Amino acid sequence: MTDETKSVAIDAVGAGEVADADRTDPLVQLSLEQLRQRTSMKWRTHPADVLPLWVAEMDVPMAPPIAEALHRAIDLGDTGYPHGTAYAEALAAFAGERWRWDGLRVEHTAIVPDVMLGVVEMIRLVTGPGDAVVVCSPVYPPFYAFVSHDAREIVEARLGPDLRVDLAALEDAFVRARCHGRRAIFLMSNPHNPTGVVHTRPELEAVAALAREHGVRVVSDEIHAPLVLPGAAFTPFLTVPGAENAFALVSASKAWNLAGLKAALAVAGPEAADELRLLPEEVGHGPSHLGIIAHTAAFREGGSWLDDLLTGLDANRRLLGRLLEEHLPGVGYRQPEATYLAWLDFTWLGLHKAQDTAGPGVVSDLAGPAKLFLDEARVALSSGHVFGSGGEGHVRLNFATTPAVLREAVARMGRAVRDFRP
Repeated sequence: MTDETKSVAIDAVGAGEVADADRTDPLVQLSLEQLRQRTSMKWRTHPADVLPLWVAEMDVPMAPPIAEALHRAIDLGDTGYPHGTAYAEALAAFAGERWRWDGLRVEHTAIVPDVMLGVVEMIRLVTGPGDAVVVCSPVYPPFYAFVSHDAREIVEARLGPDLRVDLAALEDAFVRARCHGRRAIFLMSNPHNPTGVVHTRPELEAVAALAREHGVRVVSDEIHAPLVLPGAAFTPFLTVPGAENAFALVSASKAWNLAGLKAALAVAGPEAADELRLLPEEVGHGPSHLGIIAHTAAFREGGSWLDDLLTGLDANRRLLGRLLEEHLPGVGYRQPEATYLAWLDFTWLGLHKAQDTAGPGVVSDLAGPAKLFLDEARVALSSGHVFGSGGEGHVRLNFATTPAVLREAVARMGRAVRDFRP
């Protein structure tokens, strides 16, 4: 395909779709032309002929209740310093309604700038330089980067062949992490990014029991918790027995597309509440007042919009399965139970065997099948090797886009694979 042909093709993607769309599905309300006006990382990192299905931003308009809350604040000039516990109260109400988590206590929460910076602060509360952090790989690349930059050692526990937590591997990692009397954290992705697995309550109970047995503290990243799709149910880690000394990090940023409006909450189990109170005062100055307003409105008033989004994401994950069967029948794909991220296995192409990687956590590094699809298909995906051991030869695809863009992207990928000559 020539550059001119690619340009014509991408301009045609979604033409006429928006006018005929189901207006309740946020994923079909914006045209490609509108999306290309955005100045965020997703839409400006690559040239205009590239379909960006990589970083975790959604191709949706802002939920009306959030937009209204922000407009109201701007109109009032309400852009000062944040105050009060409205964010935590909104999360507690949402958690009680959606997850039956009635024990979330506002006084056991603290505002942090975002989930990953909150993770770092929780790790600092209970460990020191040279201590260990266990992760279940492949996993979200900043788990490696942020933790390593803070002078902690990463210890990997590979997921099982079913992409779920391997309890034997996890216990072995706990033993290695605790060697020589080190303190240790298990940094858990719940639901898991990039696989979309939703940990069951029995799985989380087993994790909590192992952590207690080996003296490992748990920090649970639950940023994708509102994005559990039909057929699965989310269990907050702090609701399982044995998790009383754990921490969780929660925000509205992924479910309502608010990454640019930073604000998150750290939540402590009852045995960890005193430690959370030791959080340095300056940490709470990171989030902006507008960010807190947006996240509060999302949890308090954004439920209906979220339900429409989940319906659209469910349709897209099923559409993706059909498209892969049609265009990429050799790919390994397990339908995700949560998130809007699909973990695709292209190890059969053999591209990962000779790739020169810079190691896990290097988000900008591109290799293997992701490089093939960017160069030959003009589709940007997240490169699997940056997710740690087990990620080589895989890509992560963001399907939170219009069905038309998804169809075009997978068709391009299929053509690239058919034309590939190792």
